[in-house]
Amino acid sequence: MPHRTLWPEAGEGAVFVIDQRQLPHGFVVARLASAAAVALAIREMWVRGAPLIGACAAYGLAMQTSEDASDAALARTAFALMGTRPTAVNLAWAVDRMITRLQALPVAQRRAAAWHEAALICDEDEAANRAIGEHGLKLLREVLERKPGGGRLNILTHCNAGWLATVDRGTALAPVYAARDFGLDVHVWVDETRPRNQGASLTAWELREEGIAHTVIADNTGGHLMQKGQVDAVIVGCDRVTRRGDVCNKIGTYLKALAAHDNGVPFYVAMPLSTLDWRLNDGLAEIPIEERDARELTHIAGVADSGERVEVRLTPAGSPALNFGFDVTPARLVTALISERGVVAANEAALATLRGGNGSAAHGG
Repeated sequence: MPHRTLWPEAGEGAVFVIDQRQLPHGFVVARLASAAAVALAIREMWVRGAPLIGACAAYGLAMQTSEDASDAALARTAFALMGTRPTAVNLAWAVDRMITRLQALPVAQRRAAAWHEAALICDEDEAANRAIGEHGLKLLREVLERKPGGGRLNILTHCNAGWLATVDRGTALAPVYAARDFGLDVHVWVDETRPRNQGASLTAWELREEGIAHTVIADNTGGHLMQKGQVDAVIVGCDRVTRRGDVCNKIGTYLKALAAHDNGVPFYVAMPLSTLDWRLNDGLAEIPIEERDARELTHIAGVADSGERVEVRLTPAGSPALNFGFDVTPARLVTALISERGVVAANEAALATLRGGNGSAAHGG
């Protein structure tokens, strides 16, 4: 499905986004016409995925300049946007980039500059993801060459890090799309990714639309498949990476990394440089882990055979629930990081080679 996940309205007064809460059972486009609407959409996960929420927040600031482009107004809006999702560093990265760009300009010039900068962030995201796909393809071809007898390439992924999580193309799925385009026979094991089921609902939907072979599995099936030799590589996305290579991603990623390490399966992380937070060292100690509404865990939504959308309770009424959104995989379990500038080891020295350029390669760099 050739489609971006967000795009500006003609005249630059609003943006359109795919309301991902409605997938996979309905494709609904929502119009966001204010910074407050953008903040709500990010907080309630109409849009989600680290690169996408950063791009969306950039447009939120652009909308604010249409109402009040003063330093005080921009600061208030930036604070509100950054408070919506604390874990993914792309959000703060995009907001900081917008504020830096706009505060250097007279107020009268800020509206045009803001809409231009937000569009640039989107274009750069798509280009970065295509580059990640090409670099990841080289790794997948090497994996297939090492596989006895060659044949089908079986990839396991966790959560959704495809085009729905970015402006376009995706991060963890970008190498899969590149492999398909290259002509490789690729199949994806899709973790359901409880509690919000972003694998079962979003990744499976994406792959079906793209015509890529895939199988949805329960979250705790991956280790068994690795033991049986049915996983050739694991590729996941990330929401924040520390300077020593610790990776923060959707809850459950750490367990996949442990299973991959135990079974000699390469564990790759697709890492746009906007997720590299050079200020942090120890991911477990320093990355803020979002704790979400327990209802995401105690209830589940779906469609009945009648076609009616329903939500049902899974747990006994009154049983407490704890719902962390992310976990941290230590660098020692990461085979390699796939960035738009190339593939590197998960350590500080290797990551340092990615710095430079326009200065925005790493948050805090």
